[in-house]
Amino acid sequence: MNIVYMGTPDFAVKPLEKIIEGGHTVLSVFTQPDKPKGRGYAMTPPPVKECALKYGISVYQPVSMKDGEAFKILSELEPDVIVVVAYGKILPKDILELPKYGCINVHASLLPKYRGAGPIQWSVLNGELKTGVTTMNMAEGLDTGDMLLKSETEIGENETASELHDRLSVMGAELIVKTLTAVENNTVVPQKQNDEESSYAPMLTKELCRIDWSRTAQEVHNKVRGLNSWPVAVTVVNGKRLKIFSTRIADSKGEIGTVINENPLTVACGDKAVEILEVQPEGKKRISAADYVRGYRITRGTVFG
Repeated sequence: MNIVYMGTPDFAVKPLEKIIEGGHTVLSVFTQPDKPKGRGYAMTPPPVKECALKYGISVYQPVSMKDGEAFKILSELEPDVIVVVAYGKILPKDILELPKYGCINVHASLLPKYRGAGPIQWSVLNGELKTGVTTMNMAEGLDTGDMLLKSETEIGENETASELHDRLSVMGAELIVKTLTAVENNTVVPQKQNDEESSYAPMLTKELCRIDWSRTAQEVHNKVRGLNSWPVAVTVVNGKRLKIFSTRIADSKGEIGTVINENPLTVACGDKAVEILEVQPEGKKRISAADYVRGYRITRGTVFG
């Protein structure tokens, strides 16, 4: 099929590559504008743009999809279908209805659960045991279109949102190729979503980061996993912020928020405790918890708050 691909971050790179490998013609790629990054604020292209240029595919980066310019470009391209993966812009009705096969989205959850911008992170934050990817026909609502195909996977007990992100990107790549074949061959039956079973996964904010050590060990562990690799769970130790990147649950007890063992570094929660594996002290690089204990003289009874 002749495809226009719309996507922006790392998550959208694998699906684009898989579509190209599958023999489809990618007429063009739409992605977000370049943004300043790093200490020098150098203008940096989105990962999908870099991928597209590697394959010699033309790239458009409209600031708006609603001023008529994007519609004009798409009308001239005449795609059979528009594939949208984590693009980050709302498509107006005229664009949604333009292609022969409409616009097909890859969403990183088992819809109708976790509609919205942060499905991967919230599935981990909420302690879900399974998740997956769903392809759907796009509608004007937020992730409310008719579902096409699904692929399911278990979430590992210590798996972080960052690790799950990478796995779901690969699963999404495989699923979109299967979906395109099924749509072209008319072998898929779209299914309506049950709005009563829906839930919302908003964008993450830094307000979520502070750890409440009075919560259960499982809840603390889920927070650390779900906020890795951004915006990262945070606690305060001796007046300094400490980012915590990975933990595991320990079958220990003690005074809430205090270190009950230095090796491995273990902090008591509302019921059990968590072992801390990797941290980043304020203003420093990421290090192992063992190095942190040695370098910052963390002892039993030290309070994490």
